[in-house]
Amino acid sequence: MEFIRRPIERQIMSLTGLSLGQLDLENPKGDPGLFGPDSISWQVHGDFTSMLIGGISALMLQALHPLALAGVWDHSNFRLDMLGRLRRTGQFISGTTFGSSGDADWLIDKVRRIHLQVTGTGLDGRPYAASDPQLLTWVHVAEVSNFLAAHLRYRNPDLSPADQDRYYDEIAVVAERLGATDVPRSRQHIADYLQAIRPQLLCDERSHEVIRLLLNAPAPSLLAKPFAALMMQAGIDLLPDWASDQLGLHQRPPTRTLIRATVNSTAPVLRWAVRNGSVQRAQRRMGRHGG
Repeated sequence: MEFIRRPIERQIMSLTGLSLGQLDLENPKGDPGLFGPDSISWQVHGDFTSMLIGGISALMLQALHPLALAGVWDHSNFRLDMLGRLRRTGQFISGTTFGSSGDADWLIDKVRRIHLQVTGTGLDGRPYAASDPQLLTWVHVAEVSNFLAAHLRYRNPDLSPADQDRYYDEIAVVAERLGATDVPRSRQHIADYLQAIRPQLLCDERSHEVIRLLLNAPAPSLLAKPFAALMMQAGIDLLPDWASDQLGLHQRPPTRTLIRATVNSTAPVLRWAVRNGSVQRAQRRMGRHGG
């Protein structure tokens, strides 16, 4: 079955941050990094399918914050290279979750330096800075709330409430090291935060353009095209109802049922195919070969 497995794995790896070739997750041996193999963060971030869906949904949600979007709009080439942006984001998440302490430090310092250069003025005349602690908290919450939602829907619906809170508590350290403040550390705090920030969110022409670019992003190959389209639709389905309403992204109940069933039939094949992903490499670094 290797002749089937290997091409699938190659296609998957081409979408990940590992394809940039800058991380060695198998060394140095025994270094647990920021979290280690017994963390909930390794569990939640260890499944490619749910993380991709969660990441897509997070990008859509982030498009509702005018100042966060202004920084990306003015300083990123995402409109020309959406796949590259996804890979760079994936590299940061992979390296800070599964990398050694040195890899995590390098990535966090690198992003902090980049953020210092990202300043400007939003469409409404307000100044923005990517290093703004409140903007950093927003980006973090948009990401991790969707990562966990996707994990619960597509990987482990039985993850206990205590472990869900533990995930938010663990992963907050990355946001705080980037400079975020008042980072929510539990399900209740995340829900309260999202409720409180809603008056600051709006959907404008830029938001619609980000969604259009995401939905029309070129797949890395013809083989990956149907899979990419499915992931985009699953990302829309994962959004909170208030966010999909605000973005004008509507799916009928039968469509949502079909999306979830198709993802659940596809994901086991991808899990079978991937033997050299981030979590597997990190498990080998820690001397655990069952990952």
